[in-house]
Amino acid sequence: MSDFIQNLVGKVEGALGVDLQGGVQEQLQKLLQPEMIQNILTQADQAGLGDKVRSWIGQGSNVPATADEIRNILGSSTVHDLVERTGLPVDAVLGALAHFLPDAVDKNTPEGTLPSAGPTKEA
Repeated sequence: MSDFIQNLVGKVEGALGVDLQGGVQEQLQKLLQPEMIQNILTQADQAGLGDKVRSWIGQGSNVPATADEIRNILGSSTVHDLVERTGLPVDAVLGALAHFLPDAVDKNTPEGTLPSAGPTKEA
């Protein structure tokens, strides 16, 4: 997954015309962890955008998202954190995520299902 994240960061850098630091790579890796993908889906469901995110997870084509939809899916605190860590304007961060997040989620759910978050503890 590391090569994929680096490639994704390179694409975002090219699209924005900026040189991004490791903080963006770290943030993208966090967004693509199994538990975060589940959180993205849960928040998307709450925002009425669950079908859109399910299209990214599923094996069909990815339904695109707008910057405002990405803000609703990720939540204000996550967006604020990304803006703080990258030093980029919120519109640039949301625009880049709207362009690249659907494909990134798709690539991290190759079987068309949510990945396991790891072994679960049984009480």
